[in-house]
Amino acid sequence: MQLREVDRQTLLEQFRSVRLASVAMCKPLSAEEHRIQPMADASPPWWNLGHTSWFFVRNVIEPFGGERLPEDADFDFVLNSYYVSLGSRVPRPRRGLISRPTNDEIYRYRATVDQRVEHLLETASDDRLEELSFVLTVGMHHERQHQELFYTEIKNILYQNPPPLRRPYREIAAASPAAEPPGGWEFIEFEGGLHEFGCLEDGWCWDNELPVHKYYLPDFAFADRLVTNGEYLEFVEDGAYRSQLLWLDNGWARAQEEGWEAPLYWEQRDGRWWIWTLGGLRELDPNEPVCHVGFYEADAFARWKSETNARLRGARLPTEREWEYAARTAGVDAVHANLLDSGRLHPAAPACSSSPISAMLGDVWEWTSSYYEPYPGYRPFRGTLAEYNGKFMDNQRVLRGGSCVTERDHVRISYRNFWSAAARFQFTGFRLARDAG
Repeated sequence: MQLREVDRQTLLEQFRSVRLASVAMCKPLSAEEHRIQPMADASPPWWNLGHTSWFFVRNVIEPFGGERLPEDADFDFVLNSYYVSLGSRVPRPRRGLISRPTNDEIYRYRATVDQRVEHLLETASDDRLEELSFVLTVGMHHERQHQELFYTEIKNILYQNPPPLRRPYREIAAASPAAEPPGGWEFIEFEGGLHEFGCLEDGWCWDNELPVHKYYLPDFAFADRLVTNGEYLEFVEDGAYRSQLLWLDNGWARAQEEGWEAPLYWEQRDGRWWIWTLGGLRELDPNEPVCHVGFYEADAFARWKSETNARLRGARLPTEREWEYAARTAGVDAVHANLLDSGRLHPAAPACSSSPISAMLGDVWEWTSSYYEPYPGYRPFRGTLAEYNGKFMDNQRVLRGGSCVTERDHVRISYRNFWSAAARFQFTGFRLARDAG
C-alpha cells in the first residue's frame, strides 16, 4: 500500500518535532553535565544525543541510499549500543570515560543526520515510502524512549553532587496537594476467563506487544490506587530492609551489597524525610505514589503487607495480563494522566479520575510479577531491528503504564516496559493485587 503525500509531510513534521525535543531537553545542562555517567545503567547525555542519531544513520540513511559522511564511520564504534549485527562497540559502563566526540561535534553530527533523513523522506520514491515510513517511525519511538531515559539519567547525574553543590535540572511546580490523604486500598474484583491481550487498539506498537493472543485469567482483585510514600515509609520504619525473610534471595543480596535502607533519592535529615527531584530537594509528601523502588522492594512490601495486615492477606504484585485486563476493562485513558506534558516531572498524589482505578497511565511505571517473555507466536521486527526487543527476553521483569516523564503519544495500555529486578533509577512504583474471594 502506498502512502499519500500528506503522510510524507506528517512524517517530516513528526521527525522534526522528536529531534528538536531531544536538543531542548539538554539546554539546561552545562558542558560537564553532558559527559557524566554515574553508573553503568545510565548513559551520559552526549551519548544519547549521538546514539539516537547513529540509529538513523545505520537503519535509515545507509539502507535507503542516503548520503554518507566521514563522521558516520568515525563515530560508529562509540555510538553503537547493543547491536551485535552492526559491529563492535564501546562497553556500556565506559561511555562516560570518552572525551571524543566533543559535545559540539555531537550537535553538528545531529544536524547533518537530520538534514540527510529529511532529504531522503522528501525524495523517496513511492514504492519505498511505506518501508521508509516504518523504519523512520521505529527510530522516532526509539528516540522517545531515550528522551524518557534522559530525565531519569540527569536526575541521577545531578544527585551525585555533594548536597551543598546540588542544583535542580530546572524549576518545576509542585503538584497540588491531595484534598485528603488516600484511605485504605479498595480492591476491584475482575472476573477471569479467556481474554485477548496485546495491542488491540489501532496504531503503531512494538513487536513485543504482538501478536494479539488469548490467555486464561483466574478471577482476581486489583487495588484502586498506587502504594504511597506514607505507606512505604511504614515498611521502612518497621525494619523491613533488615528482615531477610521478606526478600527474595537475589533481592536481599543486592540490598545488602548496595546498602539499601529506603527508596533511591530518599534522605533523612533531623528526623524528617526528604526526596531529591528534578526540581531539587523536597520534603517527602506521604500522599504521592512511592517511586524509585525496584521489583525486589515492591515484592518485599507486598509480602510484608500480607503478613502484617489481616485485611490484606494474600497481597501480591499483579501479573502483567491482570494489569492489562484491569486497565482495559476499567476504561483507563490518558486524558487526566500525569505524563511528560504536565511539566511536573514527578509523581502526583491521586486526583479525580473517571475510572474506578486511578493513575494506571502516568506517574510511575508499575512493576508486575511477570517475567519479560515473548507472547505466543512472537515475531521480531525484521533485519537488525530484531535485536531491539527479543534478545532481552531473559530474566527481566515487566512494567506497565508509563510515568511522569513518558511522552503522551508514547503510552498505551499494551505497552510492555522491562527492567532488571534491581533497577531503581527509573520512575518505578507499584500497586497491589490478590486472588479474588
